[in-house]
Amino acid sequence: MSERFAKKWENRRNEPFTARIREAVRPPGPLKPRLDFAVRRIELQIQKLDQATERFSQRDKAIFARIVDAYTKHDTARANVFANELAEIRKMERLIINARLALEQIVLRLRTVSELGDVVSTLGPAVGVLRTVRTGLASVFPEAENELGEIGNLLSGIMIEAGQSSGMTLNFDTVNEDAQKILSEAATVAEQKIKEKFPELPAGLSGVPTTSLSEKTSTETS
Repeated sequence: MSERFAKKWENRRNEPFTARIREAVRPPGPLKPRLDFAVRRIELQIQKLDQATERFSQRDKAIFARIVDAYTKHDTARANVFANELAEIRKMERLIINARLALEQIVLRLRTVSELGDVVSTLGPAVGVLRTVRTGLASVFPEAENELGEIGNLLSGIMIEAGQSSGMTLNFDTVNEDAQKILSEAATVAEQKIKEKFPELPAGLSGVPTTSLSEKTSTETS
């Protein structure tokens, strides 16, 4: 690690919190406080996704109860209407849970950067994942789109500056592979959580389709 990069990475512990925030949102200054600021912003989005998941879960339970009620009364037509509504809600729930898990993986990796100083190789996949999550959530959770875009831009700026300071360059094949790995792992865990969390529909009703964040993005970009 070059001396110039080491100086940029240093975190001035005696600096007031407000001053550290100001440094985090403008290009010059130490890299670590800006990276920490980005992590806090991602964690805030995770909290908002958790809140959205809870809202959808409450709707899920209410609609599922209506399906069961209609089904027990042998009102299959009415049950299917509710089942279709539930299918759409569960697609949104799946996307949000998937996005939340992907963001959580990004936070874990960025926390590791604080220890290893491996900024460029970690931020490349992180930015890629953020872009995919942002695209996937655009129609489901639009309020997160702008914030995730700003966080991605912030991380891109840190990554470029770190690369210039350290002389490191990105291997884009590796970056894309790592980003896809994060998304795939999140999709796998999300699917398991969906199976554990949501009861199956009664036999004979419309099924709930499975759509992961990475699948949705791939479909939209193809």
